[in-house]
Amino acid sequence: MDRQQEFVLRTIEERDVRFVRLWFTDVVGSLKSVALAPAEVEGAFNEGLGFDGSSIEGLSRISESDMLLKPDPSSFQILPWRGEEEPTARMFCDVLSPDEEPAAGDPRHVLRRQLDAAGEMGFTCYTHPEVEFYLLDSDRPDADGYLHPADHAGYFDHLTGSVSQDLRRHTVNMLEAVGISVEFSHNEVGPGQNEIDLRYADALTMADNMMTFRTIVKEVALQHGKYATFMPKPFSEHPGSAMHTHFSLFEGDTNAFYAPNTEFNLSATARQFIAGVLTHAPEITAVTNQFVNSYKRLWGGGEAPSHVSWGHNNRSALVRVPLYKPNKGGSARVEFRGIDTAANPYLAYAAVIGAGLKGIREGYDLPDPTSEDVWSLTSSERKAVGIKPLPGTLHEALRQMEESELVAEILGEQLFEMFLRNKRQEWDAYRVNVSPFEVTSYLGVV
Repeated sequence: MDRQQEFVLRTIEERDVRFVRLWFTDVVGSLKSVALAPAEVEGAFNEGLGFDGSSIEGLSRISESDMLLKPDPSSFQILPWRGEEEPTARMFCDVLSPDEEPAAGDPRHVLRRQLDAAGEMGFTCYTHPEVEFYLLDSDRPDADGYLHPADHAGYFDHLTGSVSQDLRRHTVNMLEAVGISVEFSHNEVGPGQNEIDLRYADALTMADNMMTFRTIVKEVALQHGKYATFMPKPFSEHPGSAMHTHFSLFEGDTNAFYAPNTEFNLSATARQFIAGVLTHAPEITAVTNQFVNSYKRLWGGGEAPSHVSWGHNNRSALVRVPLYKPNKGGSARVEFRGIDTAANPYLAYAAVIGAGLKGIREGYDLPDPTSEDVWSLTSSERKAVGIKPLPGTLHEALRQMEESELVAEILGEQLFEMFLRNKRQEWDAYRVNVSPFEVTSYLGVV
């Protein structure tokens, strides 16, 4: 037994932890959980916990349904919102086959495989997400079918007694209680829309942190009598919610993206990484924007990036190079603005990193940056400078994904097929649904 496992067992005993929840996700990133009695934790470390993987979307086929959950002791945390009367902890798990090989359908393994590939190239990958979400009065629309935001604050507004302000403060305290560091938080553009930015961490830890983040935000909202949603576009007339993520690669303690006295202080590695992400962006869009509603955000105005471009501090671009801080080469990074808050963070990060690494391995050339507002250009102007659109619907995104050898390689054959099947079912259900818009628009005139 290693030291981390010993620490977990000792903490369970000293803190009188009554339940240990084992967490993992399905193919779309829905959090799954099983509560383990404290006496069973040591056995789970040694042998894993068996379960029926075929009942979890994307994990296994019927013929290989027996799976194991192997808890990661480094992810052990006491859950503060459960209180002190019956302390509850959680650990993230790797999903294994009965012979203890990584399960092909485990999203956590998919990301780890890309990080291992980066490690073979000498890189460690760090991410830093800016996470947006809406706070609503309720999860149920009113009699007219409208959702109601919890407040009407705008960007950076400071409202005395604001429920959003109280919720963010409570959320930040909860996050820090489970070891997740926060940089800052504020009201976003939409009414009831909030943003909390997490301090950078390695990509696997950050994906775990994102799953914890969503859970904490929802738990805290319920404690305040409100409802939090990570739906990409809950309001037609207001901006959608994104998970803009900053990526950087390090070689030891050296930022591989930084090169002084070059354009935007970007190294050749950084330029190739960006080129890889841009080249394969349409193919990975179904992963980074996985729901029908995701495309209402991408093409619904606001600051959502609907075209493939990059620029220095250009918020209309899909990839943005933030302003460089003098004498802080370690902060050099690139921001990918194409991920929404409903994405499976393990798969989304794996897709972006995998595309970037391919650009580095094959020495992709980076096109010229865009300084203009991409949204204000006409279609012909964008075409003239080589700016292509992202997929306009989930259906279009799936068609591009299914032709992608890169995405199949990143996800692995089984998860690739499961993801496509799940999303095709969603699209099929959506395309035959008669919406209130259609009834209102056509019923009285045709």
